[in-house]
Amino acid sequence: MPPQGDTRSPTPSGASGALAAPRGAGGDLRILYWQAPSTLNPHLATGPKDSDASRLVLEPLASLGKDGQAIANGLAAEIPTVANGGIAKDFTSVTWKLRQGLKWSDGTSFSADDVAFTYQYQCDPLTGASTFDRCDAVKSVVARDANTAVVTYRSPNPFVFQWGVGATGAILQKDQYKGCLGAKAASCEADRKPIGTGPYKVRDFRGSDVVTYDLNENFRDPNKPFFKSVTFKGGGDPEAAARSVFQTGDIDYAWNLQVDANTLRTLATSSQSGSLVTALGSSVERVELNFSNPAVSLGEKRAEPDTRHPFFTDKAVRRAIAMATNRDAIAQRLYGDGVFGKSTCNVLAAPDLLSSPNTKSFDVCKFDLAAANAELDQAGWIKGADGVRAKGGVKLAILFQTNVNARRENTQLILEKDWESVGFQVELRSEPFSTFFLSSSPGGANRFWADAQMYADGGDPDPTAYLAGSWTTGQIASKGNNWLLGNRGRYSNKDFDALVTQLRTETDPAKRADIARQANDLLIQDVAVIPLVQRAAVTSGVIKTLRGVDPSPWDSEMYNVADWRK
Repeated sequence: MPPQGDTRSPTPSGASGALAAPRGAGGDLRILYWQAPSTLNPHLATGPKDSDASRLVLEPLASLGKDGQAIANGLAAEIPTVANGGIAKDFTSVTWKLRQGLKWSDGTSFSADDVAFTYQYQCDPLTGASTFDRCDAVKSVVARDANTAVVTYRSPNPFVFQWGVGATGAILQKDQYKGCLGAKAASCEADRKPIGTGPYKVRDFRGSDVVTYDLNENFRDPNKPFFKSVTFKGGGDPEAAARSVFQTGDIDYAWNLQVDANTLRTLATSSQSGSLVTALGSSVERVELNFSNPAVSLGEKRAEPDTRHPFFTDKAVRRAIAMATNRDAIAQRLYGDGVFGKSTCNVLAAPDLLSSPNTKSFDVCKFDLAAANAELDQAGWIKGADGVRAKGGVKLAILFQTNVNARRENTQLILEKDWESVGFQVELRSEPFSTFFLSSSPGGANRFWADAQMYADGGDPDPTAYLAGSWTTGQIASKGNNWLLGNRGRYSNKDFDALVTQLRTETDPAKRADIARQANDLLIQDVAVIPLVQRAAVTSGVIKTLRGVDPSPWDSEMYNVADWRK
């Protein structure tokens, strides 16, 4: 939520609270990502392997902490708020006061011109930036003076920290990148050795293999970083990475340990050398129901918003399938019951402030096959000799799709068994991940030519764009918009739309949080969506002697690497 008076700064010595050791006293920090970095420009990153490797060098204006709030451990001297005048009361602009006297690692001075230039680079469509979505609705970023940058939005934007903050907000040096604008960005040598303001500078980068760094003598804190150098190794596989921390102790930090949950838990609990660190994020695995009719017989009208699903428009059917959904079993069997995720009945699962406590008491959030059967009986859906319920000649026959992924396909099997036990007929389909989110794919999520589908999605710390883009009437995907809008389920509810409208204009943080929870609860009670699991944003291994690691689900795992020490 937009801050009103919180101007928190990071803990000076990291999480350990110990006295600062001399800069460079720690030798070499060993980091292992089983996906190797291919660029050190986060605006051209194809994943955390690139953006995290760059974060040791390039900094944003501010970071995003575990609660989704901005932290002043970047280039800004303080976090803008409504109270200090940094955020316009109508959410149309944010004024950043920058730290004074900052130097780039080459010794030249940092200024607001670098901030304004980064906007010019990042938000030029010809650049092809992977962070281009952060430019949406940004009108301008200008240098008011050497130490002040102003971000202006085209209309009120409750998530005022959309641009320049967190993993997508790295600020580039104008002098180094001025020859890499637009189409020239595709072949820019600076991407291999960017000049930054962060705690480290690049010594050598061997693409798709390893990056080595030395401490940045010009870093603003004279007591940081603790490590003299960093080796950021790429490649291998998740299990080998896990063993390098938990068994051999060869690595200080191993990223994204996508290993079988039971295997990973055993490795971590029996380890003398390492610990498992996790952080649950906003991404929620969910079942999405189709409110339009996906029948092939409709031809050009297939799954168009003005068609009605033959049985999911009956709320009793939606309630029954929700009550026949065993999210606890899914979380326990497939997500390690907290290792890779935990069960949830909220689409707004994070930050904690937005996570509704009310859903725990909703009947549609409780696994109850008897209640599901009773719901369908009362609504007149009668089981036939084949065990499939029907009413008025319409059978409860579901085509249930997801992308090819072992965990998702196993989730499908759990759901199929329980849904069929209460009278649904379930056909499973899996689409390759490479095409599942392409609007051109007949078997993809956007066209949604199925009855139910499953994937994960989440939003920014401020929920406005996420709620609006996923469930408001104005964002319904259709042939007319090339299926590019985010309301794939074709859900429409005027009461929900009204809550989102309130959210766009309300400025009081407590009232905004309450509106967001109301919107969440409406979606759950109306069974517009069936949440399953709140997924872990971080599942990494850390050597036990390494202190200061405090991962945030909203930012790079390297966001506070300057505070790491032994």
